[in-house]
Amino acid sequence: MERRNLSGGEVMLDSINVNQLYPRWLVARENSRPFVLIDVRSPDEFRAVHVPGAKLIALNTLMARANEIPKEGDVYLICHSGARSAQAAMYLGQQLGYNNLINVDGGTMAWTNAGYPVEKGA
Repeated sequence: MERRNLSGGEVMLDSINVNQLYPRWLVARENSRPFVLIDVRSPDEFRAVHVPGAKLIALNTLMARANEIPKEGDVYLICHSGARSAQAAMYLGQQLGYNNLINVDGGTMAWTNAGYPVEKGA
């Protein structure tokens, strides 16, 4: 996991790549443990392909739906490549005080390219 400063050092962004995320995701699924993965892409992108178990909260609905994101425990944010999820993490950190967010570098594209399981549909 990597930690980066955003916006002049005010907000720290933890990030993880898909090869680091996959074992955490797999262990949680195999042991029926909670695993919070928020997909901030559009509904159409989500329906096309997403990580199994991901919850869709599109970036344009984030303000209205932020209460659905836990403030405790690890929360992974994913998008297509990692840019929108980093934007979501920055907003949630700066505006709402979240400090438990982990951005998935490479996003769903990297997850798919690595050959990890995906789902299609809503």
